[in-house]
Amino acid sequence: MTAVLGALHVVTDARDGRDALGTVAAAVRAGAPVVQVRVKGCPDRERYEFACRVVDVCAAHGAICIVNDRVDVALAAGAAGTHLGADDLPVAVARRIAGPGHLIGGTARDPRRAAELVAAGADYLGVGPAYPTATKDGLPAPLGPAGVAAGARAVAVPVIAIGGVTESRVPELLGAGAYGVAVVSAVSEVDDPAAATRGLLRALGASRA
Repeated sequence: MTAVLGALHVVTDARDGRDALGTVAAAVRAGAPVVQVRVKGCPDRERYEFACRVVDVCAAHGAICIVNDRVDVALAAGAAGTHLGADDLPVAVARRIAGPGHLIGGTARDPRRAAELVAAGADYLGVGPAYPTATKDGLPAPLGPAGVAAGARAVAVPVIAIGGVTESRVPELLGAGAYGVAVVSAVSEVDDPAAATRGLLRALGASRA
């Protein structure tokens, strides 16, 4: 699975009228291997059409698209995978719907939940929030690198650390056992998303060297 799943996941963010598709295009041109479509509070048709556009942009640059929350939208848009949160369809149900060739990720905040999600069929896990973040409301206290490490030790699938991730924090997260990182603000809220993407990729590469 690690040969398919890239280590940098750029999560879309359309808040405040941001040009989410433009950010995606800049990120994948700069080498981002994975884009996660996360769009809240919009009609299904709009969500589907946006996901289709992201799938096309990713395909043109050798990246893959994962849709947050909705396995039906992911399959309809031709996305490579679906990432499921605690309130979404169970991983086992999504696996039954999507089949074995569809990447399925789950969100875990403790080792027990991490092991449960993998047993249910998750290919990778998002573990967090690693650090304080304002990009999503209602999150629990940050886990810190130690919490990410506990999740990584509990499973044999890739762990993607998310929440407050910056370029400077990549080394300690990979040192804690994370396979990669997912970012929102670090790419979507900067003047040059491509430069930010390249910086994150350099940090990931250096941490593996």
